[in-house]
Amino acid sequence: MMLNTLKNSFVECGGRDRARALLDESSYRELLDPFTGIESPHLEPQGIVPQCDDGVVIARGELQGLSLLVISLEGNFQGGGIGEVSGAKIAGALELALEENKAGGAVYPVIVFDTGGVRLQEANYGLLSIAEIGAAIVALREYVPVIGMIPGKIGAFGGMSITAGLCSTLIMTREGRLGLNGPEVIEQEAGIEEFDSMDRQLIWNTIGGNQRKAMGFADLIVDDDMAAFQQAILSSIKTAAGKPPRCTQVERYLSFLQTVDPFKPINAEKARQVWKQFEQNTLNEYFFEGPIQEKGIVSRGNKWFTLLTKGAPSISEISSVLCADSIIGNIPARFLAVVPDPSSRFPRARSGEFGLEQGWMIAKHVRDVIEEDRYQEKRAIVAIVDVPSQAYGYREELLGIHQACAAAVDAYATARLAGHPVIAFIPGKAISGAFLSHGMQANRLVALEDEGVNVHVMSKKSAARITRRTIEEMEEATKKVPAMAYDIHSFEKLGALFALMGGINADSPGISDREAVIGKLVEAIEDTKNSPSDLSSRLHTSFAREGGRAASILVRKKLSEQWH
Repeated sequence: MMLNTLKNSFVECGGRDRARALLDESSYRELLDPFTGIESPHLEPQGIVPQCDDGVVIARGELQGLSLLVISLEGNFQGGGIGEVSGAKIAGALELALEENKAGGAVYPVIVFDTGGVRLQEANYGLLSIAEIGAAIVALREYVPVIGMIPGKIGAFGGMSITAGLCSTLIMTREGRLGLNGPEVIEQEAGIEEFDSMDRQLIWNTIGGNQRKAMGFADLIVDDDMAAFQQAILSSIKTAAGKPPRCTQVERYLSFLQTVDPFKPINAEKARQVWKQFEQNTLNEYFFEGPIQEKGIVSRGNKWFTLLTKGAPSISEISSVLCADSIIGNIPARFLAVVPDPSSRFPRARSGEFGLEQGWMIAKHVRDVIEEDRYQEKRAIVAIVDVPSQAYGYREELLGIHQACAAAVDAYATARLAGHPVIAFIPGKAISGAFLSHGMQANRLVALEDEGVNVHVMSKKSAARITRRTIEEMEEATKKVPAMAYDIHSFEKLGALFALMGGINADSPGISDREAVIGKLVEAIEDTKNSPSDLSSRLHTSFAREGGRAASILVRKKLSEQWH
């Protein structure tokens, strides 16, 4: 019996054993088990042996009379990476749980994270899936708490750390790790002086379970014991009711960041002290001294924000986030962009990266719209996307950049569910966690057909290092799996775009370019009317149906057949 051989260790179990351990044995039922025969179609062409459950176990059952949906990721297969099939299993199961809860049932989702994030061999399929997973979690939280668990082994990284940040309650062991950017990626992008990926003590002190709990990014630390995890689930379901998820506590975390001096040395212990002092002296309101105006890089995001808003002044308190209200055709709209700012308080977010302040500030401006329009016409929200990446840095990980990203994801998804048309306009780069946070929760995506418009999960150098391939080998693989490519035409084939606009000058747009884009944005807004407020439209486009998301559609169909 597994419990005896592993001495009751939850951390040492595989994904399937973890799912079994959380449910009463007599009630355990697995959906899309290995005998169903659905595996990733994208691995074998790259010389990688697929796995028949694609590294994700979906199980239904009961725990002391409560109906649970357990989603358990298998870190031993491809590092728990999210590809098309594994992502569709998670998103599809959560979507079915949402339907059952809407119908009056009570199904409590529990997600066991053991994942490095997006599976780089399937790249943009992972991005799309994680956006859909996040959308389902935000919608589910209106009915039941969503419980996240990070037991150990790999942890929760990349886009799946953002997903963890959306959960109502997060349970970890001391061995668990939670961070947006893995140590190797930070070292690759920012240098070994920023983060030494071989320094194990540094890693645990930055993103380990104890540190995450001490900094308010996790709720419970449990021992590595089967019964302890079961009790933690039961306790979390009871205590989560009425408690606002941390990703919605925007002003609290913005206030906390104001107490941090980015130019003074900081370590794990100092960060704990700052957080503890902040919690003891919680401010009733936060303040900003106002942005320091300094001429810097004028990005495509800057240019298109100015053009589309007709030069309306930004109301944002920080210069790296632009926010203004304007009119799109005859439709009132709020425009948002993240842009370079050489005076940004956090140095790793000075070239347009999506960082700590950017995530929480975007969340604030979106939530302001939701509240202001609660009893009146709901403004459209237009996210102008030109983001080269998230911010890679030690401070960012220590202070919870994954949670800042989750706050932005949550805000956009909440606005969409509340009836605001959310449109992402992509005139530049749309990379990794930055795109997941700023753009991927939109009802519709509109992109420019231009060589400078790229969509991907990671820079080529970092992707090559993580997959242990050369850049040339990575580029060769894109011929077999378009989702690995960076160009916008390859992304279009996946079916997520509402429109790809040619004939537009992306770098130096003029009035005619503005009018063409405005016209397409109005068309996108109109298309959202009388349509579902979720992200399902991305699976119904011609590109998606004709092969771009074939596996995603099949997985959902099979899941639905086995659900009851």
